Amino acid sequence: MASRRFFDRLRRRGLRGAPGRPALDLAPGLPERDARRVHDVITELLSLHDTMTQRAEAAAVADAYLALSDDGRHNFLRMLAQDFWTDHRMVDDAVDALESTRSKDAGAGTDADRRTAERRLRDALVPPADRLLRLFTGLEDGVKFLVDLRADVLRVASTDTALGDLDRELKAQLATLFDVGLLTLRRITWEAPAALLEKLIAYEAVHAISSWDDLKNRLDSDRRCYAFFHPAMPNEPLVFVEIALTVGMATELPPLLDARAPDLDLDRADTAVFYSISNCQPGLAGVNLGTALIKQVVEALSLHLPRLRRFVTLSPIPGFRSWVERELGTDGAALRAGERELLPAEPGRVLARLSDRGWDVDEAIRPALLALCARYLTTTTEGRASDPVANFHLANGATVERVNWMADSSPTGRARSFGLMANYLYEPDHIPERAEAYASRGTVPVSGEVRDLIAQ
Repeated sequence: MASRRFFDRLRRRGLRGAPGRPALDLAPGLPERDARRVHDVITELLSLHDTMTQRAEAAAVADAYLALSDDGRHNFLRMLAQDFWTDHRMVDDAVDALESTRSKDAGAGTDADRRTAERRLRDALVPPADRLLRLFTGLEDGVKFLVDLRADVLRVASTDTALGDLDRELKAQLATLFDVGLLTLRRITWEAPAALLEKLIAYEAVHAISSWDDLKNRLDSDRRCYAFFHPAMPNEPLVFVEIALTVGMATELPPLLDARAPDLDLDRADTAVFYSISNCQPGLAGVNLGTALIKQVVEALSLHLPRLRRFVTLSPIPGFRSWVERELGTDGAALRAGERELLPAEPGRVLARLSDRGWDVDEAIRPALLALCARYLTTTTEGRASDPVANFHLANGATVERVNWMADSSPTGRARSFGLMANYLYEPDHIPERAEAYASRGTVPVSGEVRDLIAQ
């Protein structure tokens, strides 16, 4: 929805490059006749040497794209992926030329010959679409246009494998454009412009913000909100994190979101609880900004609130319920012996009980669910944790610190994890070594409490 509002605003204003070609008047669905016109315009602009004219032509193409329907955009993207991609014959010729510099029959080429052949091959491997995408970034609002262009690709790529290479090219360009060294960390307060605050409400992806009062509470004196911004998108948060300052480690979600709770005296706060992190730009999926965000926020909090001694999360466990249902299915064949002993009944009966809305009053189920959750959070496949949130925090150098019973008893919390949530502990002095151990060996650091939960 936010992306569509951006497109509508941009279409009214125009993506300005330089004076040049009149706007392209195309049918929304980009039928074949109009597609040929766009094809010709792109071919022409890529052949130009004058940068200002190229920018004007690229702006006209971008404006035309913004006016297309979803079907028209899909047709445009397929055209880029097919008609403006690498020329197989040129690549083959470049490979042959490179091979000839090593051929004994032809006589070994000089080092200069080889370098020339390598440059020719490199140029042949760069698709013309790459040049067009780079031209887009030079337009006013062009970086945001490129981000949303990839969001469009991601929406249709799952059903159109022909767009896979285009997606990879866009992701590579965006990873360079959004290098963390180019980003600015900003704290967002209640005094921020209303337009920015509205975006926080729209982009919150973990715990929905229900009202302006709810948002005000999340930005209160004992709360913090930090976001990354790009200089080309100064009013668009890229990713943001919400933090509660507490005494001790929070093990339940409701107190953190309770707008009626009294403000905490910051002199008493010893813990920063990261309870929500939201990616705001779908087109930046896979461009990992969250890792750098947490690291920089920990540094900022340590500097401004030196009394803080603990940095933890209170995190959802989104895949736990579906995983448990699979583990208990087929008569619990995948269960460990210790887990089976903790079950109050046969796996099938426990599974049926868990499907009942009032299952949580049965305390006999609690030990088994906690043990299963501890195993779920610490199980890795090919060096990656099964749970996506666990994988994110472990890759950042955190420890699985605690599993919390009924920490989120909302319908959403029950639906995704039977109400369980996890604390991940960030210890600044150990973050690098733990991140490296997880990345290189799949090592999952756990607290003694979590280790004791894991049934053998």
